[in-house]
Amino acid sequence: MKNREFLHILGAIILFSMIGALSFLIEGRWDILPLVFLFAVIIILVSVFAKKLMAYALDADVEHEIWNVSRYGIKKHQKLKKEIPGGIIFPIFLSIFSLGLIKFPAFLTYEAGALKRRAAKRFGVYSFTELTEWHNGLIGTAGIVAVLILGIIAYFLPFNLEYFSKLSAYYALSNLIPISKLDGSQIFFGSRVLWTALALITLIISLYAMIL
Repeated sequence: MKNREFLHILGAIILFSMIGALSFLIEGRWDILPLVFLFAVIIILVSVFAKKLMAYALDADVEHEIWNVSRYGIKKHQKLKKEIPGGIIFPIFLSIFSLGLIKFPAFLTYEAGALKRRAAKRFGVYSFTELTEWHNGLIGTAGIVAVLILGIIAYFLPFNLEYFSKLSAYYALSNLIPISKLDGSQIFFGSRVLWTALALITLIISLYAMIL
């Protein structure tokens, strides 16, 4: 993991801790902050390393960064002059605006690329091959599925981890939205069928988590 990627992941963890704990902090419950920070560390690292493991299985590499937004429409000319850190602005704005009620933990995006050994295995040492959109979608899927499984396991453990399950569901649902460079967008363009199935499962789990 490169230093730049590490710093972006650390930033995402801090942001997740802030929006995850805001509603409690408003009530003066500062004691909850370390626990929410631990939850954020686990959820984000599980997502990140699940994608890295899937990328490794596909002879690829994946790097994460804070979600940056450069377009405001679908047409080519509908671009911003300068990228804005959507992974910072949107989660914080929605959380503050709703006094912590709305949690939109879509902080990170990823870029995947084929390793040299992938090309060598398939076409010889001096050849090169790119990952397909399907493979790229599988990498994003690994992160979403890992977080969902994590949340389900936490729910059934006898340690009162319902809020951890909720945060896991919020994280999976937010990142599955098919916009910009979020995981959901990369899964959607890899396979609409896969995205639809995953979206339905995630939505059901998230709705259940919200009423816990």
